[in-house]
Amino acid sequence: MKTILAAALAATLCAGIASAQELKPLNSDSEADRMDWSDLDAKLGALPKLPEGLKVGGVSKTLTNEYWRSLGEGYQKFADKVGVTVAYQAAQSEGDQLGQLTIAEGMVTQGYKVLLVSPQTDANLQPVIEQAKAANVPVVNVNDAVIPQAEHYVGNVQRDNGVRVAKWFMENRANGGKVAIIEGQAGVYAAVQRTDGFKSTIEQGGKFTVIASVPGNWDRQMSYDAATNILQQHPDLVGFYCNNDGMALGVVEAVKAAGLQDKVVVFGTDGISDAYKSIEAGELTGTVDSFPVLTGEVAMEVALRLVSGQKLPRVVATPQALITKDNIKDYQGGDVRSVLMKAAGK
Repeated sequence: MKTILAAALAATLCAGIASAQELKPLNSDSEADRMDWSDLDAKLGALPKLPEGLKVGGVSKTLTNEYWRSLGEGYQKFADKVGVTVAYQAAQSEGDQLGQLTIAEGMVTQGYKVLLVSPQTDANLQPVIEQAKAANVPVVNVNDAVIPQAEHYVGNVQRDNGVRVAKWFMENRANGGKVAIIEGQAGVYAAVQRTDGFKSTIEQGGKFTVIASVPGNWDRQMSYDAATNILQQHPDLVGFYCNNDGMALGVVEAVKAAGLQDKVVVFGTDGISDAYKSIEAGELTGTVDSFPVLTGEVAMEVALRLVSGQKLPRVVATPQALITKDNIKDYQGGDVRSVLMKAAGK
C-alpha cells in the first residue's frame, strides 16, 4: 500500500512541477521581494472591502503539535474580526503527505476562494499550486516547508532562528565546548535553514565544536533517544539546539535522566506553552518563539488582501524572539503584537 501511495504522490508531483516553471524557485529567507509584517497597513492601507460569502481554506501539517493549532487560532481570530468563514484542516500525521495533498486539492474543488497551506515537505503540495492557479485561487505558503513555485509566503526567516541561539552560546559560554543539534524532518526547508544558521554561526571563532547533528523528525521520543546516545558518548557536552520545542522537551528529559541539567543547556523553537512552562521551571533554557497566533493573523490578512485584488510582495516576514528566563515576562500576559511592533520601531 505504501508503495502505491508513494507512486501516486510522485506522479502527481511530477505533473505539477512540470507545468510550474515561470517563477524562480522560492527561497523565503533570501527573497528580495519582501515586506515586514509590521509594514502591511502603512504601505498597503486598510484592508479592502471583501467579497460577500468569502470562504478561506487552511491546510496544516498536523493538529497534534501545538504550534500548528495556534497558527489556526490566528487564522480564526483575524477571520472573525472581518467576518470571513475559514475551515482549518490537517493530515492525520506529520508524515501523511498524500493525505495533506488530498485535503488541499479538495478545498479548491469545494470552492474555497483562497488557500493558506503549511506543507509537510517542500514538494508534496506543489500540485495544488497549479490546480489553484487554474481556478484563480490565490495560495499563501505559511511556514515552514517552502513550495518552490509558491507565489506568496508568510513566515519568519528560518536561518535567523538558529543564528539567534548560536549567538546566545557565544555570549554566555565564553569558553566554548561541544554542542549538538537535533534536526527536524530531513530535507524540509525550515529544518535545513535553522540547522545551517546555528552550525555556521557557532563554529565561527573556533571555540565550539558541533559533535553531532542528527534527525529528531519533529518527534519527542526520537529526540529523547538521540540525546541519550549523544550524552553517553559526550558527557562533557555544553548544550543542544533543537529545531522545534517538542524535540527540545524530549532532550530536556534526557539531560535530566543523565543528571546533567546543571551543565547542559537546551534550546528549542516555536514558543509553545509547554516550552514557556519549562523555561519558568528552570529546565528548558530557551526557545525561539515565532509567535504562531500572530503569524496566523498576518497570513490571513495577506490572503484576504490578495483575494481582494491587492498586489503584495512574494514574502511577508513575521517576527521571532529568543525567549529565556531573562525576558520571558515581556512576552507573557500582555499584548504581544504591541511588544513586537515596538521592537520593530513602529
